[in-house]
Amino acid sequence: MKRGFWQRDWFLALVIIIAFLLLARSALIEGFERSAYDLGVRLSQQSPGDQVAVIAIDDESISNLGRWPWPRDRLGNMIEKLADGGADVIGNTILLSEPQIDPGLRHINDLVSTFEEWNLTEYSLPGLGELEQRLLDARQSLDTDSQLASSMDRAGNVVLGMQFDLSRSGVVLSRPESGLPESIRRNQVAASGNPDAGSPWPAESATPPIAPLADTADAIGHMNTWWDVDGAVRSELLLVDYNGNYYPSLALQIAARSLNLSPEDIQVELGEAVRLGNLEILTDPISRMYPFFYQDNGGRPAFEVDSFYDVAEGKIPVDKYQDRIVLLGATAFGVGTPFQTPIAEGMPPVLVLANVVASILNQDFFTQPPWADWASLGAFMLIALFLLLALPRMTAGIAAISSVVLLLALFGSSQYLLIQESLWLPLMWPTALLVTGYLLLFTKRVLVTEWGKRRADESSAESNRMLGLAFQQQGQLDMAMEKFRKCPLDEHIMDPLYNLALDYERKRQFNKAASVYEYMATFDGNYKDIKDRLARSRNMQDTFIMGAGSSGPTATLIASTDGVSKPMLGRYEVEKELGKGAMGVVYQGRDPKINRVVAIKTLALSQEFEGDELDEAKDRFFREAETAGRLTHPNIVTIYDAGEEHDLAYIAMEFLKGHDMMRYTKPDALLPARRVLEIMAAAASALDYAHSNQVVHRDIKPANIMFEPDSGQIKLTDFGIARITDSSKTKTGVVLGTPSYMSPEQLAGKKVDGRSDLFSLGVMLYQMLAGRLPFKGDSMATLMYMIANDPHPDIGQVKPSVLQEAPCVAAIIDRVLNKNPDERYQRGSELAADLQQCLGTLD
Repeated sequence: MKRGFWQRDWFLALVIIIAFLLLARSALIEGFERSAYDLGVRLSQQSPGDQVAVIAIDDESISNLGRWPWPRDRLGNMIEKLADGGADVIGNTILLSEPQIDPGLRHINDLVSTFEEWNLTEYSLPGLGELEQRLLDARQSLDTDSQLASSMDRAGNVVLGMQFDLSRSGVVLSRPESGLPESIRRNQVAASGNPDAGSPWPAESATPPIAPLADTADAIGHMNTWWDVDGAVRSELLLVDYNGNYYPSLALQIAARSLNLSPEDIQVELGEAVRLGNLEILTDPISRMYPFFYQDNGGRPAFEVDSFYDVAEGKIPVDKYQDRIVLLGATAFGVGTPFQTPIAEGMPPVLVLANVVASILNQDFFTQPPWADWASLGAFMLIALFLLLALPRMTAGIAAISSVVLLLALFGSSQYLLIQESLWLPLMWPTALLVTGYLLLFTKRVLVTEWGKRRADESSAESNRMLGLAFQQQGQLDMAMEKFRKCPLDEHIMDPLYNLALDYERKRQFNKAASVYEYMATFDGNYKDIKDRLARSRNMQDTFIMGAGSSGPTATLIASTDGVSKPMLGRYEVEKELGKGAMGVVYQGRDPKINRVVAIKTLALSQEFEGDELDEAKDRFFREAETAGRLTHPNIVTIYDAGEEHDLAYIAMEFLKGHDMMRYTKPDALLPARRVLEIMAAAASALDYAHSNQVVHRDIKPANIMFEPDSGQIKLTDFGIARITDSSKTKTGVVLGTPSYMSPEQLAGKKVDGRSDLFSLGVMLYQMLAGRLPFKGDSMATLMYMIANDPHPDIGQVKPSVLQEAPCVAAIIDRVLNKNPDERYQRGSELAADLQQCLGTLD
């Protein structure tokens, strides 16, 4: 049957392309572009240099100097200090648009006005002149605005910020009613170029600093912030258009003053660039730049941030700021609003200003080239042609490879240009088209074509029977039964069903065997011996139930209800399940001959191995059981017996009361340091004994150390993956154990010895003291890299209370977690001795 054009791949590709053409300027696509831009900024690495320093009004300053806002003479004192210290430019980010009037100043002004109004100085009253002078002095001391203005005038290099009320639409319908004072107008800059190429964003009104401060400021720049629609700050408005005049930003003014340039020296080419002497800042049509955001490097902050209090108190000498740009601003909680930036969720405005100033002076900024939109459109057309003409004709493998290559080319080139060339090329539009188009076309092909064809083929009885036999040979019995049920129930399917039921019996899944026999009985209840087998399976399913239908190595053998004999493993009665391990189940059992309660660990080796591998696995299992059975130590679990029953290998061992140590690794359930050191010392002694008998545990972790709270005794368990290290059976290149606790040499697949167990014990010691693992990663590869290469975090920084309680433990952890086995503890007895010595120093 011929398909209509709407069913073809090219038609679906055309629909997708049209949809993406409509989404070209949508919030979704622009959100992808911003995310890609932020990623490139985070991956870019540059040094801001040391020209810009920040003095922060931080929490410490407010705690020591009083609640905000402070008297402005305090800010004036800081400005004088910095000027005396030789600061090149002082940038103030604190808005000073309202006068600060002390409540007492109003009364003193009233008294001075009364003196002047009544002309009291004409009277020759004793002390009257002195009283008037004291009033004038008091007014001077309380007028903090005048004091700050005086300090700024003496410094001569203070750049202030102010706010404009920007137009929301980008259009101002009427001129502002009032002009700006001369102190603001002198900061205007001239512009050249074609206004059609662009113009700074217009403002509707302005809020300048108060007159005394504006008059004494060296320069004034606007502090308006440009937020993107997601609330993040990625750009800087270098200029604002107010009443047809252009006013520079605070960052631009600070950079200009540091170069000894006045507003007259700032050259603006509309829609293209702003020039400061030899520096050129490329801009977009609204005179906006995309600054670099510098990141901390190796634990060192990008910008030096000193506390206002420390500088004011002389703890930090002011000559530190000689010939440097110093920015004053708030970082304290609740003072100002932090900004979201590409590298931080909350960055104080003064640090955003520091990044912009450094970007201007270092010429570190990102630009969109004039041909960016054409490049994006060209890439879109290329992907559109690929989806329309090429992808529908490719096989699944070639289509996947080609799509991945194109995806890497698009995304990789955009990131490369951003990181290496500082060019922002918006390619997420064609990238999203490629990903969406490939996924939808591939899904259509699978669901409509390949999946439809497969379902048609599998509808035949022979196809389902062959698939069922294939699944049965692979041990996937449930899948086999599913396929057999799709076949007509006749004499041709009875023999495969009978063999399938026998396989269920061999796996001791008697409930499933019974269901197969019941299904067969609906066609022929007298087929072979299914009546007897059905009755036996029903009886056995009450005694042996394997893991709710699971056939994996951790399938569960559960004791039956009353009236039915309990299942047996060798001579032991299985009473109840205690837990599950990596390859088997642990039960509570009883030796009826001596009435001894034991723990029985089972491993379904036949589920994991076949043929010669199964024989080898069984030999290794019993060899390991024999090895562990030779260990006799009060802190190592005792092995009583080992055997094989019902295709299950098992080990009968000492039954322990209590629980494993895992519960004491949580931050809210940590044991006291003394108890932890006692437990670790006992474990180290036990490992020393095992290592002296050539047994390496290889899987030391909290789950393998049992603890009895009543007696305080511990027992090391599960030597099931140990190796006899001096025998020829020891293998290298095999990684065994739990990754978070593995030693570097174990991760590398090298031949390990007892020092590997000591490293694992050290990880456990760190975790039980700090409430967290020393090495954590988002993926297995990251975790393995950190264990092999990164030093563990200082436990004193992770949890300072540990060193207050047991200061001696830090040196022990540093040694036991050493990456080099030769520099680690060589024997468990050495570690135990140091732990005991540390215990002796505790109160």
